[in-house]
Amino acid sequence: MEETKIFLVTYFAAVLGVVPPGLVNMSVAKTCVQRGRRNGVLVSVGASAIVLLQAFLAVLMTKYIFRNPVVNNMLLRAGLVIFVIMGAYFLVIARKGSKTVVVDPTTGLRSLLKGMGVSVLNILPIPYFCAIGAAMNIGGNVEYHIGDIIIFVLAAALGTFSTLYLYVVFFMKIEQRTAVFSKYSNYFMALLMLILVIVTLLRIYYQAVI
Repeated sequence: MEETKIFLVTYFAAVLGVVPPGLVNMSVAKTCVQRGRRNGVLVSVGASAIVLLQAFLAVLMTKYIFRNPVVNNMLLRAGLVIFVIMGAYFLVIARKGSKTVVVDPTTGLRSLLKGMGVSVLNILPIPYFCAIGAAMNIGGNVEYHIGDIIIFVLAAALGTFSTLYLYVVFFMKIEQRTAVFSKYSNYFMALLMLILVIVTLLRIYYQAVI
C-alpha cells in the first residue's frame, strides 16, 4: 500500500510539474515542429532518462537541501546563470531569423542527446522532487528503503515522459499551425528564460531576507 501511494503521488506530481511551459517541454515541442514526431518522442525519452538521475539525487539530497540554506542557494544561483546563458542564446538565434522547417527522421541519436542535454541544464526538478520526497519522508530518515527509492525514481521519470508525450501528440495534431510556432519559438524560449531568471532572483532574494 505504501509503495502504491509513493508511486501515484510522485507520478502525478511529475505529470503536473511538466505541464507549465518550460525548457524541456518547449524543446520537445520545437523538435516536433522542426524534425517530426519520432524525434520529439526521442527528446522526451532522453529528458525522462535524466529525470531518473535527478529524482535519485533529490532523494539523497532531501535532508541537506532543506536543512542547509547554503546548498539551496548554490542551486538557485547555478540555475540563474544557466537561464541567463540560455536566454541570450535563444535571443541570438531568433534574431538571425527562422529557418525553413525540415522534417528529418534520421537524427534519432541527436534528438535523444538533445533531450538529455536540456534536461541536464534544467536543474529545477531536483528541488521540486526534494519537496515531494520530503513530504512523503522519502530519504528523510537515517534508514533508506531502496524499494521505495526505486519506485519514487521510476514514477518521476514515467510522469515526466507522460506529459512530454502529450506535448508531442498535441503539437502533431495542430501541424498546420506549427509554422507560426516555428517562426517565433526562439523568441518564446528567450522570454521563458527571462521569466525563469526573474523567478529565480526573487527566490534568492526571499531566501536572503528570511
